[in-house]
Amino acid sequence: MASKIIFPITRVHEPLKVEVEIKGNQVVDARVGGILFRGFELMLIGRDPRDTALFTQRICGICSGAHAIAATMAQQQAFAVQPTRNGQHLQNLIFASDIIQNHLRHFYGLALLDYVRGPNMPPFTPRPNGDYRLPQKVNNELVAHLQEGLVKAAEAHELMAIFGAKAPHQQTILPTGVTERADVPSLMAFRSLLVRIREWVERYMVEDVLTIAHYYPDYYEIGAGYGNFISYGMFVNPTTGKREFQDGVIIGRGPLQPLDTTGITETVHYSWYEDDEPHRPPSEGITVPNVDKADAYTWIKAPRYKGLPVEGGPLARAWISGGYRRGVSVMDRLIARVQETEKICRLAEKWLEEIVAYGPSYEPFTVPAFGEGVGLTDAMRGPLGHWLKIKDGKISHYQIVTPTTWNFSPRDEQGKRGPVEEALIGTPVADQENLIEVGRVIRSFDPCFTCAVHTIDAPAAKPVVL
Repeated sequence: MASKIIFPITRVHEPLKVEVEIKGNQVVDARVGGILFRGFELMLIGRDPRDTALFTQRICGICSGAHAIAATMAQQQAFAVQPTRNGQHLQNLIFASDIIQNHLRHFYGLALLDYVRGPNMPPFTPRPNGDYRLPQKVNNELVAHLQEGLVKAAEAHELMAIFGAKAPHQQTILPTGVTERADVPSLMAFRSLLVRIREWVERYMVEDVLTIAHYYPDYYEIGAGYGNFISYGMFVNPTTGKREFQDGVIIGRGPLQPLDTTGITETVHYSWYEDDEPHRPPSEGITVPNVDKADAYTWIKAPRYKGLPVEGGPLARAWISGGYRRGVSVMDRLIARVQETEKICRLAEKWLEEIVAYGPSYEPFTVPAFGEGVGLTDAMRGPLGHWLKIKDGKISHYQIVTPTTWNFSPRDEQGKRGPVEEALIGTPVADQENLIEVGRVIRSFDPCFTCAVHTIDAPAAKPVVL
């Protein structure tokens, strides 16, 4: 049996360390570690509650809009306010733009190079050795689309800035809406850019992922994991109050179950934190670092749903909505993310039709001296939750559980692996010094470790090309 440490893993958002045990050219065990300590919960204590939507966005520049949405949802509950109709639509448009740019960036900037050979020059080299299967003509076409796809991701950031003022880290979202007006020039600019992005996604991105699936059909079986899925839902409809993507839970590829938020807990048995409570709800969560903790191997806590590890993200949302249920593999994750990109583009076009030009986009509000709120939304990679408590007009408690924390969680006190750790089991390995197969599994989850964990303590290790 061979033990391999992969650090750092390239083409993921921030540092991630993976240890795999390989026997008979197959992964038989895995440990996934986030080696950054985030600490944003500690930084927020004592601050004005209105700071949260701006402050927590700085956790990550890739999915900043999601933190703004979750934070304002927590504020809405704590302040007892709601956004105006136009304000909700504009929040959805800002958030949708951020998700579109993320999905484009993930597929073309991070995942695609697991399957195609770029030019023999940086940043495409050095590359791991592996089974690159595309015919040269097809490979060259996808490389051209890769370059165009990254331009479209940048255009989606422009889209976000029309009503968000800037991207990343938009500046306009409030608990009662958005400070930008829905004037006719802005609506026309948004529509023009959105249609151009959506047409490109439909013409190229959808076909590109199916091309990869055609040449790599074995990845419909690799990286399957538990088949446990969770979603908080996302994009609130201002008329019905329902979410355009529904919430729910699926266990073991079984039937859809209603989401029970009381079943959400975190454990830190193998994480560098102190806590004598084995399963603590986020509303009572604590963040006490202990880098010298025995047996711990990650700064990521281990969220569980009724004691079970569950996966979030586009594939989870597709299973829960019933829109895509072919499988739970690497390729299924890639396809679900691309299909979701197209779906969100079309939803955004619908919301534009429902906005009343120059209508009120927000209302004034006041901060109570005391209050509690929970902001639950799905984000790019899965369920995102912000838990807020206010005392004497200041934040007295804040906890954040991010999608990558769910997906890349470590083992719990019962030894159950996190979703990615489990998905790695059984992954075939052709060359133990070039673990390209392991990288394909990991990047299918679109990991973002700035969201999961922040400070670095990296032990020296022989690098493995990935």
